[in-house]
Amino acid sequence: MKLKKVEIHKYKSFESEQKFELNDGITILVGMNESGKTATLEAIAKTNYFQDDKQFKFSLTHDYPRKEKKKVDKSGENPKAVTCTYEIPQWLLEKISEDVGQNVFRSKEFSITSKFSNSNRTFGGVSADLEKFISGKTKELGISSNTTNEKLEKIKSLSEFESLAASFKDENYLAAFKKLKTYFEFKWDTWSNPIEEYIVKKYLDPNLPKFLYYDEYFALPSRISIEKLEQEALEENEYKTAKALFELADINTKEIIKAKDFEDFVAELEATEAIISEELFKYWKTNKNLQITFQIDKKEETDPRNNLRIVEHILDVRVKSKGVSLPLKNRSKGFNWFFSFLVWFKKIQEDNASNYILLLDEPGLNLHASAQADLLRFLEDLSKDYQILYTTHSPFMISSKNLDRVRTVLETDKGSIISDSIQEKDPNTLFPLQAALGYDIAQNLYVSDKNLLVEGVSDLIILTSISGILEAENRSFLSQDITIVPTGGLEKVATFISLLRGSKLEIVCLLDSYSDAKGKAKMDKMIADKIIQENKIRFYDEFIDSYKKADLEDLFEKEDYLKLFNSAFKELADIKMADLDSNISQIVIQINKHIGKVSFNHYRPANELVKLAVDKSFFSDITLDRFEKVFAEINKLFK
Repeated sequence: MKLKKVEIHKYKSFESEQKFELNDGITILVGMNESGKTATLEAIAKTNYFQDDKQFKFSLTHDYPRKEKKKVDKSGENPKAVTCTYEIPQWLLEKISEDVGQNVFRSKEFSITSKFSNSNRTFGGVSADLEKFISGKTKELGISSNTTNEKLEKIKSLSEFESLAASFKDENYLAAFKKLKTYFEFKWDTWSNPIEEYIVKKYLDPNLPKFLYYDEYFALPSRISIEKLEQEALEENEYKTAKALFELADINTKEIIKAKDFEDFVAELEATEAIISEELFKYWKTNKNLQITFQIDKKEETDPRNNLRIVEHILDVRVKSKGVSLPLKNRSKGFNWFFSFLVWFKKIQEDNASNYILLLDEPGLNLHASAQADLLRFLEDLSKDYQILYTTHSPFMISSKNLDRVRTVLETDKGSIISDSIQEKDPNTLFPLQAALGYDIAQNLYVSDKNLLVEGVSDLIILTSISGILEAENRSFLSQDITIVPTGGLEKVATFISLLRGSKLEIVCLLDSYSDAKGKAKMDKMIADKIIQENKIRFYDEFIDSYKKADLEDLFEKEDYLKLFNSAFKELADIKMADLDSNISQIVIQINKHIGKVSFNHYRPANELVKLAVDKSFFSDITLDRFEKVFAEINKLFK
């Protein structure tokens, strides 16, 4: 059974009714601190928590919006808290039809409204055809008649049903009414249609999903006092996870307290740990050389105040790595969260009789970005069997491919507001979504395993255009599986190398000659640190005879580049070869000196190359030969 829609009527920061729909798999709540994300999870959890827990009961005192509490206290009403709408699965619809008859039950969805009293729940959207049910059932039982059917349709209580049954003496009628009685119990005052009540009690209510809420505070403690666990004297959240561990291991704490030897208990705990670790290390890629160990100690000491002997049994949970063990709490918070969650989750996973929906508050909050990606993969796998609703601030916990999953929560002067991400305008609320989208765009710049780093967009345009011309002439061109990545300048090349290296991608650099010692020193250090191989860095001057320094533009014969420049800069007088200083080799510097600028816009001539849609006839053989030489060398470096 799927939760399709939630309507929060009044709850803590929600002062007005807020509705939002849920996806069948994963739904994500995004918003700033104190916006109401956690309150949303709490409110949903309290409608049908998986165990009897006072923490997950509605409280008019603590949960109703404070500014309206006095008013509702004086009214004496029991206000609505949350309405959940569920979709009935096909298998359950078929089961209902087999029982009450085909086309009697007409609902595909229904709702439950929970009130602050915790006892009054109202079902909505449940529709059953009483007349059709009675007609079909009496015919099936062999007592069908217009008079009998009409009398059954008018019954409004169990006593009326029993009176009608008592009016018959025929054994067939008595046997039939005995079978019919289960459909006419009228135990809930809110129902006038007994078949609707029956369907809710027999099929809908027992199959309602239970909610499991989990946050970082439910961490498994490193040292667990068995006596305190038995007496329920541990910290509330620690108690829950510790109790779940012992239940998973099927260990009775009373038996540990009485036992003299603990080896059997440790064996059970380690067998449970092995099951959890198998799933943990399927997703935990940060460090796989970790091992959970358990040890049960018996401590005895004398209370100096009354001279009484105090006995306490302690379960010590430790994590071993490379021969060194540390208490669980001394490992990273991220690892502790993941392990503790699996202990908590395994408890409900063993319950095959129930359906669960997971409510996770800031999962993986203390995990590194790459570990959050592993956690996201874990949640994706879980969502095949469980509906999941989680809150997050992290862009790494949001897949830009599935932004339809996101709902935003915003705090306003009129209380918290929930909306679809596409409706939200608040920039702070949208930041994690924008960051996730930006990260994905950045990642998708590198669409292949082979990346040629160049300095700017103009390099990308020129190399791509000339490569296309050469390809059309069946000459050497840049291999199509190589992606040209503009870095935004020579000073940023080193950063890009580091980032791409971390993604285990192939890198070759094609750069202008160094213009200062600082850039050269930075690249030399990267070579010395073996971040990139020296033979993977190429400079344009290597492809031009007699040039000690060269830029990309120098691959063109000067006359060819001047044609592009003059066409692009029509506001300037055309530059001729005679206008250039022959004592300077690089054409970019020659042009800058002539026009009296420090630097012109390199993008405009590159863009002009595309606009003119030129072919080989536009260029001299020397220009095309130089570019062909470059492409042949770059292709070889990637091989």
